[in-house]
Amino acid sequence: MNTWRNASLAVTAAALLALTTACGQDKGTESPNGQNVGNASPAGQVGSGYDTDSGYGSDTGYGSGSEAQSAKSKQAGQLAVWDSKKLGKVLTDSEGFTLYRFDKDTASPPKSNCEGDCAKIWPVVPAGNVTAAAGTDAALIGKVTRADGTQQLTIAGWPMYRYAKDAKPGDANGQGVGGTWFASAPDGKKAAVNADGPAGGEQADLAGLSVRKDPKLGNIVVDKRGMTVYRFKKDSAWPMKSACTGACLSKWPVVAPLAKNDVSGVTTKGFVTFNRPDGLKQQSIGCWPIYTFSGDTKPGDTNGQGVGGTWYAVSPDAKLVGAPK
Repeated sequence: MNTWRNASLAVTAAALLALTTACGQDKGTESPNGQNVGNASPAGQVGSGYDTDSGYGSDTGYGSGSEAQSAKSKQAGQLAVWDSKKLGKVLTDSEGFTLYRFDKDTASPPKSNCEGDCAKIWPVVPAGNVTAAAGTDAALIGKVTRADGTQQLTIAGWPMYRYAKDAKPGDANGQGVGGTWFASAPDGKKAAVNADGPAGGEQADLAGLSVRKDPKLGNIVVDKRGMTVYRFKKDSAWPMKSACTGACLSKWPVVAPLAKNDVSGVTTKGFVTFNRPDGLKQQSIGCWPIYTFSGDTKPGDTNGQGVGGTWYAVSPDAKLVGAPK
């Protein structure tokens, strides 16, 4: 009996040691200044590392503010599906106006990050008086409560919008604006990529995480859309903690959990899902939480590199790229 008990204790200790080694002892030369979640400096504060501008770079991703029209939010009524030659099946409201989704929002949990001037250019679709389009799944229809207390229509968790510069039914002028706005398919996904170029959606040939050769930074990790992946020096790997909370997350969205078989050329050591105290689930590599930057508007952008002296692109082995020693 003692032999069996000792063996069991040895197995348990070995598993704990493996986890600790993966997430606690293999940190190379880095010395993260870990902070508890919620103790991060307020967004916009000097030295916070969150950037002091709007967080969207020179291109807000909302379209041209100087030309945008203000439009009132209208109820969607009976949803319909428009069969576009360029975009495939596109979801519309009862009047035939295209509905859009925003890459800087989240679907799980549903959350809108389009407020203020953004919502004037991209009017929200109210949650009331909505009926599913014929032949579509009514269970995908939902709602999210916005910061101002109003409720917004969601499809498969994604908040829905119209575009103020769509003048008539069948217009899809918002497609690909800022690299973040896309017409919604009936299932809430982005409308299909058209044959004229990649602006309409995700790059289907990329894994969830893969490697891109950047001319200045070398090999860096990118997500399925080809967008640069970053780490925050104020986070810690063991115990795993994120110092990016609240308004910080609107500028530095978390990378959602991925399957290990959806990775190409990137380490799967310390490849775990981080269950954040705020309810979000975040992918980590090398036990470090990873993010994208809202100021990157197209694949190949690295506008988040070195922001605040705390945000850096990630190498395939989960190290910071270009950070001072």
